[in-house]
Amino acid sequence: MKAAVLAAGLGTRLRPLTDICPKPLLPVLNRPLLGLVLAQLEDAGCLQVAVNTHHLADQVHDFLRAEPWSFLLSVSHEPEILGTGGGLRQLGEILREGPFLAINADILTDLDLAEVYRAHQPGAVSTLVLHDCPAYNNVWVAGETVVSIGASPPGGGADEKPLAYTGVQVVAPGMMNYLPPAGKPYDLVQAWREAMAAGERLACLTVSGHFWQDLGTPEHYLAAHQRLLAGASPKLGRYFPGLTDPLIGPGARIGAGAQFGGGVCLGAKAVVEEEAFLKNTVVWERAVIAPGIRLEDCIVASGVQVKDSARGQVLVS
Repeated sequence: MKAAVLAAGLGTRLRPLTDICPKPLLPVLNRPLLGLVLAQLEDAGCLQVAVNTHHLADQVHDFLRAEPWSFLLSVSHEPEILGTGGGLRQLGEILREGPFLAINADILTDLDLAEVYRAHQPGAVSTLVLHDCPAYNNVWVAGETVVSIGASPPGGGADEKPLAYTGVQVVAPGMMNYLPPAGKPYDLVQAWREAMAAGERLACLTVSGHFWQDLGTPEHYLAAHQRLLAGASPKLGRYFPGLTDPLIGPGARIGAGAQFGGGVCLGAKAVVEEEAFLKNTVVWERAVIAPGIRLEDCIVASGVQVKDSARGQVLVS
């Protein structure tokens, strides 16, 4: 089993966090998101993984070099960002023959990735993993086949319905015929549409009963923490030993009288001073929360010293 991890995105909706930290390295319960995705691929039995990079790539490269992965790891750096289609083309060139799993590095899920890979339908250029998530339902399917992306298909058969792309798919060699030459930017959705227009079958695997969370905005980032700390995914929970709420990182310090209202994660060596109150708030490593401060629905970046109370804010300086 081979896998491609799409990790080159700019993370614009997460600014200013992604001005200092690339989106794939955002800490989730004090573990870099990319590290969690790669650990899941290890557990799924991957023998080869390719990751693309662009924004703040040096940080991603340093992280990848520091870990002893059990699979063969390759990195595809994009000096100019190539988009989802162009990036997938370059990753496919690295992985070469045979179908491979592809996963976006900005989603959190407990899907069985080995089962997803086995469920790929021969003859299809790709098998998209879909689910019913009304806010994102724009992939129209009939049975196990994608019939339209975006607009509802003409004719509107009774068995057609919209579902959402999970960010996970299995890509067959035939899909490469609809992606640009290596080094050319392209949009993957457009490539899917061109494949369907050419008569190719774009298959789908519909899943349910799983955990899934997009981490593309500060609100979704906090929601992921809140859900995981509440025990929403025991499968993912095993990647975070000693999961408690608040989750207290190594060397973190809590002053007398400090209180927590749920959904709180403190990074390594973070400090919460006396009488402070935190709720639905993620504090990255080495940040300091001054005495008596109240924070709710906030994200505090590494090393920030918080001296004023806040609600619904991203604090980076």
